[in-house]
Amino acid sequence: MAVDRVPVLKRCRSLGMDPIYLGIDKKSNRELKRANRKVSEYGQQLREKQKAKFIYGVLEKPFRNYYAKASKMNGMVGTNLMILLETRLDNVVFRLGLARTRKEARQIVDHKHVLVNGKRVNIPSYLVKAGDVIEICEKSKSAQRYKDILEVTAGRMVPAWLEADQENLRGTVKEMPTRDEIDVPVNEMLIVELYSK
Repeated sequence: MAVDRVPVLKRCRSLGMDPIYLGIDKKSNRELKRANRKVSEYGQQLREKQKAKFIYGVLEKPFRNYYAKASKMNGMVGTNLMILLETRLDNVVFRLGLARTRKEARQIVDHKHVLVNGKRVNIPSYLVKAGDVIEICEKSKSAQRYKDILEVTAGRMVPAWLEADQENLRGTVKEMPTRDEIDVPVNEMLIVELYSK
């Protein structure tokens, strides 16, 4: 399986974004040494795509598949793409506060700690639907790891489209998110322009 092993803070600096969107509350003290040259239109589009891929931890081929799926759905392609990325199981686990970062959420799902509607799911890219109940399996609930995670994520805001029950390590997808409820700093229209060339 391909894994992106780029240092996180370095990548955040190069994309000009805050690491807090990844669940990391570190700050880089270094400044990006870049000449003040004008970025082309293609360069801006590419940067937005790289930002979305980096935030959600998706590589190129699956990202292209998400775009193809979004273009077949009704409505705006860019909005559909962001909704598909946001409803990935690893992202929902992160949003519910059951993981400190999206990478940790992916690992929790990979290690078969997550139940969706009572069934074990170990596919991070599994797309959740409205009404799905996501919870940590009984065997893992007593682990010290989840007590540590809840201490760190206790103050984190849970989006309005999710309902979290952190004492019982579970959450419910109340409805599908709208673009306004997705707080990632990505201009999806530039991604659509890039792929529609």
